[in-house]
Amino acid sequence: MKLNLKRPIIFFDLETTGVDPAKDRIVEISMVKVMPDGEEIVKTRKINPGMHIPEESTAIHGITDADVADAPSFAQVAKSLAQFVQGCDFGGFNSNRFDLPLLVEEFMRAGVEVDFKRRKFIDVQNIFHKKEQRTLVAAYKFYCDKDLTEAHSAEADTRATYEVLKAQLDRYPDLENDIDALADYSARGETVDYAGRIVYNDKGEEVFSFGKYKGRRVEEIFQLEPSYYSWMMNGDFPLYTKKVITEIRFRTRNK
Repeated sequence: MKLNLKRPIIFFDLETTGVDPAKDRIVEISMVKVMPDGEEIVKTRKINPGMHIPEESTAIHGITDADVADAPSFAQVAKSLAQFVQGCDFGGFNSNRFDLPLLVEEFMRAGVEVDFKRRKFIDVQNIFHKKEQRTLVAAYKFYCDKDLTEAHSAEADTRATYEVLKAQLDRYPDLENDIDALADYSARGETVDYAGRIVYNDKGEEVFSFGKYKGRRVEEIFQLEPSYYSWMMNGDFPLYTKKVITEIRFRTRNK
């Protein structure tokens, strides 16, 4: 089934040095930009992370330090990537929890402003888990009847994710072919920051999703214990999380 698009959507996948958005870096990025008329524009490239790629990560995606030695840094390609994704929605597999937070961090580290707030994010894994409870390799086999022989190759995973979403739309009549509806369906609760450290409660208030103040309002805690804000700002939290809590902090001061 062809996607019903009002604007372009970027399907993307990252291979990285690890799984911590605050510390790890991208070593390969692949994007398939699908236009409303169905045209597909593919960009895949290696990225030099500026750090050693741990052997356990290489064991997953097969990319070594030597493979990226002559590749550009993310900062060197950030502006061109920002132009490529401008005005687009996003789709991925486990992207809301991992790929998107790490991509946002890389743009922030590079000092390149990308407006993600007005974008929609479809996480195909969340749709899959709500419907079938499996992995990407199994999803590709289940929905597309194909073997994902190059799993953990960024481009192969990206294309498989795009194909799986189209097949999901074919399989489930109740799954609306609309980007807004798909983004809502594939969301796992509404987060304020992309890493999910700050979330909205049922009243639409920002609350902590972790630690001793889990479920408590951020504004309340920053008023009662200002040092908690300082602790977070000095800790190993993603840059975007720090940006969010800073906005809340200043909003609280101005009340």
